[in-house]
Amino acid sequence: MRKVWIGLGVAAGVIAVGLGTAWLMRERLAQAAMRKVYEQVLAVDTMKDLPDGLHVGLCGAGSPMADPLRSGPCVAVVAGKDLFVVDSGSGSTRNLLLMNMPPPRVSAVFITHYHSDHIADLGELMLQRWAGGASKTPTPVYGPQGLEQVVQGFEQAYTLDRGYRIAHHGEAVAPPSGFGGEARAFVADPAAPDVLVLEKPGLKVWAFPVAHHPVEGAVGYRFEYKGRSVVISGDTGPSDRLVKAAKGADLLLHEGLAPNLVAVQKEVADKIGRDNYAKIFHDILDYHTAPEVAAEEAKAAGVGALLFYHIIPPLPVRALDGPFLGRSREIFDGPIKVGRDGDFASLPVGSKEIKWSNRLLAL
Repeated sequence: MRKVWIGLGVAAGVIAVGLGTAWLMRERLAQAAMRKVYEQVLAVDTMKDLPDGLHVGLCGAGSPMADPLRSGPCVAVVAGKDLFVVDSGSGSTRNLLLMNMPPPRVSAVFITHYHSDHIADLGELMLQRWAGGASKTPTPVYGPQGLEQVVQGFEQAYTLDRGYRIAHHGEAVAPPSGFGGEARAFVADPAAPDVLVLEKPGLKVWAFPVAHHPVEGAVGYRFEYKGRSVVISGDTGPSDRLVKAAKGADLLLHEGLAPNLVAVQKEVADKIGRDNYAKIFHDILDYHTAPEVAAEEAKAAGVGALLFYHIIPPLPVRALDGPFLGRSREIFDGPIKVGRDGDFASLPVGSKEIKWSNRLLAL
């Protein structure tokens, strides 16, 4: 028995030494892990490995409401070798980096309208594109009327930082000519045809008016690349123009607000006396689209698949996806996904296939 106790004591001592060594090594291990993370963030080029096609990633699947799974609205669109960003919600620039889609690769930004949640990160995105890639030209920004005021406002807000960056890093890293954005505004008249806002070999980007009163001039976008097509709704209530613009698209990204779940928010706000929030929860019902209505629009347009983004209210667990969707899957028989940050759809040229993944790097 004495030998057994001695053996157990030796074993315990060895374990203790091992644990102590591991404890002492924890900082080195953490630094090694950090190196691996930075190699993934900085060295991996997601776009380089993508097949020729149209690819869509959610750099922000949420709304102004805090959601642990969703940042402010943002859609990354890769067409061939070009990276475009549609809207720039809060936290979306960081998500682009975590999806290995670095801001310096951004060819242009498209804004759907000027609610704060759609432009909150525009200044950060323009700065990251400039200083992160030593860009010598401002970021091209497309959007409806009012765009110049928005872009100039962000430039003014970042003017002091511009000076700091140039003084600290030098003009080779931060060329003065590349700061800010170049506003390329257009008018999408509800009484006129859709607007062709960008055309390149193999690529067309169309803007079309949507129903988001009192936000006049709000638009959605249709991207067409070598026979594949994606439509992004922006914020909208039910819209015949959206259905028309989405005809035959491979993928429709549609905003979604679930009235049954927002009713719970309003009930709680009323109960605890948060009158301002209660009023907002009441008002937002009339200029967004219920998921079941979006499913009807997807069916009418004959799209291949439906991806919800700009999710209202927050859905912190997947068990809420069902109450959010309601009868959507009964109405539209194509694939339906409730978007989360990092969700990624690849539409290779020469096929009707859509490959789904999530590209958000988990730190």
